[in-house]
Order: sequence, then C-alpha cells, then structure tokens
Amino acid sequence: MSVAIMGSVESGLIFAILAIGVYITFRILDFPDLTVDGSFATGGALAATMISSGYSPLLSTLAALIIGCVVGALTGLLHTKGKINALLSGILSMIALYSINLRIMLDRANVPLLGDDTITSQIQDHLSKLGVFSLFTVLAIIVLIIKLLIDWFLHTEIGLSIRATGNNARMIRSFSTNTDNTIIVGLSLSNGLVALSGAIYAQYQGFADISMGIGMIIIGLASVIIGEAIFGDRSIRRATLSVIGGAIVYRLVVALAMQIGLKPSDMKLMTALIVIVALIMPKISASMRERRRRAERRKTLSARGGSVPLENGEVNSNA
Repeated sequence: MSVAIMGSVESGLIFAILAIGVYITFRILDFPDLTVDGSFATGGALAATMISSGYSPLLSTLAALIIGCVVGALTGLLHTKGKINALLSGILSMIALYSINLRIMLDRANVPLLGDDTITSQIQDHLSKLGVFSLFTVLAIIVLIIKLLIDWFLHTEIGLSIRATGNNARMIRSFSTNTDNTIIVGLSLSNGLVALSGAIYAQYQGFADISMGIGMIIIGLASVIIGEAIFGDRSIRRATLSVIGGAIVYRLVVALAMQIGLKPSDMKLMTALIVIVALIMPKISASMRERRRRAERRKTLSARGGSVPLENGEVNSNA
C-alpha cells in the first residue's frame, strides 16, 4: 500500500469521527448544525495549545472532547431556551467560536507542534514494529470503539428519545418527553465527537490553525451521504458503519484528485461537487427504476389486451 493511500485512509478514519458527529445531528436529530466548523477548530486549538504548554497529549485530547460537548450544549440552549432558529443558532455559535479559538490559541493564528509529543507520535513510537500500519491500526480501533459506543447509546432510553425527537418531536412530547433536553444532549454529543476529531487531526498534521474548521460541515455531510449511497443505512449499526466507509472513500477520492493534477485550492469545490453528485445520483437511479417498472407494466398490460397507463396518468385502452 502506497504512502499516499495509507495517509488518505488514516485521515479518513480521523474524519470518520467527525462524520459520526455530523450524522447524529443531520440524520438522527434532523438539526442543521453549523457549529461543526467552529467546534472542529476549537478541539484542535485547545489540544495544540495544551500540548505546546507541556500537558499530556491524552489529557489535551480529552479536554478537547469535553469543550466540544460544552460548545454543542450551548448551541442547544440557544435553540431550545433562547427560541432561536436551529440554523441561526449554529451560525451564531460558529461565529463566536472564531474569536474564542483565537483566545485559546493565545491570539496566534497557528500553533505548531513540531518537536512536541502528540498522540500520533506516541503511537508510532510505541508500535514501531507495525511500521506504517501502526497509526492506521490504532485509529481503526478508536473509530470502531466510538462506533460501538454510539450504536449502544442510540439504543438506550435517552438515545431512543433523541431518535424519536428527530423523527417526530410533537409525538415524543405527547409522551411527556422533554425534547429540549434530548436536543441539547444530541448536539453536545455530536460536537464532542467533532472536537475530538479536530484534536486528533491537529496532532496528526502537526499544527492547529484558526481556519482548520472551515468547510468541515461539508466534509461531514459528504461522508454521510457517500456512505449511505454506497453502503446503505437500513439500521443504526449499518448507518454508522456506512458513515465511516464514506469518510474513507471521500479521502481516497480527494487523494485521487490530487494525483491527477488538481490544486489544493480546488478541494472545496471538489467537495461540493462530490456532495451534489451523491445527492443527485440516488434520485436519478430511483427515477430510472420507476420508468423501467412502468414500461414493463405497460408491456404486460398491452400483451394482455388491457388498459395501458400513460406517463401523464391517462389510460390508453387497447380493448
């Protein structure tokens, strides 16, 4: 396996954590949460700043997870208690986090981690016997554990309440469930995972940047949509696995695009095109299947000498 492909798979596994977080809000809660662009950078900024200040990489990463949960909860409070539109509450949090992230980074736009111990460097040092597969193996285990925990959580009582809130909030309120709490918990969990992904990614690339979160919501959505289109989403367990696969496929497609000559500045455009294609293709496929089904039905009815339904709903009688 080439270095480029291995690097794409590794970054795909890191973004898979982000994608699972986006899946919780986008599919489970049906909440358009744009906080992601800010909370991803928050996780990276806090982890990088703490590590460069001498704190343990593991402690720094856990701190990023916690602050992500807090950020998500604040977005939930803006929406539920402040009665602010879901989309607008996410935008407000994202804007506020830009300044907060600068404060976390001590008013620096970039925090380098060159020469500092990070989770990724420690993994590679302790598992050097595995060679290039050391980081891949640990990241795969981490992502698998997160997937299994999310699968378990979404089948608990509160997890089922979150799923019901996204499906039909009015119905779940009729059962005396506080949907405000379920929304806050769902957003908190989602942004905690996003910040965790940001913290690991900052250590993986060797620095945290104030703009590292720009476009992360699109990457998360691309992973979710691509995964569902390729692998399906018939159950929660299948869906979370599909999201992980979608993140890896997305990074491989990006690597392929770079290999054929696209510039790094074209990546945002390419991501948007990938999402557009992933959204349109299932609809086109469904439309083509429906047309074939109608054509076969017309042939069958015509052979029997019955009435043939036309495309506009009229009936052509062959009798």
